[in-house]
Amino acid sequence: MAIREIITKGNELLDKKCHKVTVFDRRMWTLLDDMKETLKDSGGVGLAAPQIGIMRRVFIMDDGEQIWEFINPEIIEASDYHEVPEGCLSVPGVQGMVSRPNYVRIRGMSRDSEPFVAEFTGLMAQCAQHENDHLDGILFDSKICGPIPEED
Repeated sequence: MAIREIITKGNELLDKKCHKVTVFDRRMWTLLDDMKETLKDSGGVGLAAPQIGIMRRVFIMDDGEQIWEFINPEIIEASDYHEVPEGCLSVPGVQGMVSRPNYVRIRGMSRDSEPFVAEFTGLMAQCAQHENDHLDGILFDSKICGPIPEED
């Protein structure tokens, strides 16, 4: 496993739509393992393949108990949108309020090309939408609807 460099806004790869994964092999497993190591090192909650310069429809999320791997993900249901504070490893130093779902149901494939469906609420639903946006070349800062309110 290796820690990969996280690319930042201004790199044109972050603005492009990713390609569907068609080959599930050791290279894919290495990518997923490297993404896990990179995410752990970054202290983030999620990481999408284009954030490390790989233009494939892959992202991972860490819910604190396990790391979820999504290959060719598709959000099939999202509801209960609300404004939440957000940031991004690829847009360092920027934070803002973004409208995100409090619930998502997402279909994906495992590293062994097995299809599955998972449901998430709260932060993990927000993260799933955020990471899925990366696969379509959308950065969170384009969705900021206001500053994060200051605490009293």
